[in-house]
Amino acid sequence: MNDQARAAKARRPQKPYRRPQKDPVRFLAFEALRAVDERDAYANLVLPPLLRKAREQEGFDARDAALATELVYGTLRRQGTYDAIIAACVDRPLREVDPPVLDVLALGAHQLLGTRIPTHAAVSASVDLARVVLGDGRAKFVNAVLRKISRQDLDAWLEQVAPPYDEDAEDHLAVVHSHPRWVVAALWDSLGGGRAGIEDLLEADNERPEVTLVARPGRSTADELLGSLGEESALPGRWSPYAVRLSEGGEPGAVEAVREGRAGVQDEGSQLVAIALANAPLEGSDTRWLDACAGPGGKAALLAAMAAGRGASLLAAEKQPHRARLVDRALAGNPGPYQVVTADGTRPPWLEGTFDRVLVDVPCTGLGALRRRPEARWRRRPEDLEGFAPLQRSLLREALKAVRVGGVVGYATCSPHLAETRVVVDDVLRGRGGAPVEAEWIDARPLLVDVPALGHGPDIQLWPHLHGTDAMYLALLRRTA
Repeated sequence: MNDQARAAKARRPQKPYRRPQKDPVRFLAFEALRAVDERDAYANLVLPPLLRKAREQEGFDARDAALATELVYGTLRRQGTYDAIIAACVDRPLREVDPPVLDVLALGAHQLLGTRIPTHAAVSASVDLARVVLGDGRAKFVNAVLRKISRQDLDAWLEQVAPPYDEDAEDHLAVVHSHPRWVVAALWDSLGGGRAGIEDLLEADNERPEVTLVARPGRSTADELLGSLGEESALPGRWSPYAVRLSEGGEPGAVEAVREGRAGVQDEGSQLVAIALANAPLEGSDTRWLDACAGPGGKAALLAAMAAGRGASLLAAEKQPHRARLVDRALAGNPGPYQVVTADGTRPPWLEGTFDRVLVDVPCTGLGALRRRPEARWRRRPEDLEGFAPLQRSLLREALKAVRVGGVVGYATCSPHLAETRVVVDDVLRGRGGAPVEAEWIDARPLLVDVPALGHGPDIQLWPHLHGTDAMYLALLRRTA
């Protein structure tokens, strides 16, 4: 540039500085993502209080809340895919990009590739967010990256960043469907079958789950809930006689029966676990039931209600005091006798052979609930399985001791990983890692009438893409000696 050109540029009027506008929806979404990243928080716990606070501000309405929710959950679900695309648009490894910058980029990528927000609006809003939370300097970086991303749609980007299926099937599925490779491999092993089934499962993991209510027997019914909500707001459950599915945008807290504790929010797969245990054939007494890992109380509340209808009582035990309080709250008002205690199921205070029916819903990786907690897929590691394994085996072993001879134990977990399901049951029955407890399998499939695709038995594995539920696992065992 010569001196004349420089002088002409100097005389050219400068654009006035425009202060960035703080978009409350995108700022809220950014806050939620930072909490998930910095504090290992869960979005389903972080987002509701942020939304409540935002609703107190003038102008923040239901549509804003819906958009903020979509931005948070959509970004978390597709994080792996968006990371691969962002990596193709920057000149350094992603680990060298500050996490807050990555969060803004991922939010922008989701608006560009995963929503119907116009390209200009998605880029402009993301750059404004970057100016507010990152500063003008890094906002320029965000602008440059998002403009590169906006040049192609999602399918074109996947064609570029995902390895071909024929060369590396697991890595291809991991990038396309946004799951860690080890999770893809584990789910595929558990599911079996070919490409179509695993793709359907991974796609279902990335869909927003329905909100399902449970009508607690003796206190409310599914028909009552449906009648109060209306056909436009709710549908019957697919499999559970107690289930009601809310239409998109339905608010459980607005349902009178939920406010009064006569109904609750509970995935239909969780309901089926309790129903199968309660309906397992039993000879002799049937008056004492135990939920040995009761927190936060959903299954315990349904079991207590079913037990009350038969003249039985439930003991709900939970190791963590704060979770025991949640159980107590969930069971409040149950028509029959129950008791909530703070107790460790691996070192139980009850005597051997005390109960007729026992449920042990063990702590696990939660790989069966990735629809509800999408961030868990990025947080979990294969080595986590080794940490849960001794606890799961100990809890099942003690549950089998707690039940009388002829009594029934239900081993449940919200994970389809074979290392947390059938392997645990087989190890306990064969005495691996401890003294064997004499017990036999009960075929659980006939107990869930009309539920299809339950596998070869005798245990049950539910799937999001086949049943519309979380991937709950249930094994039923009868103590024989």
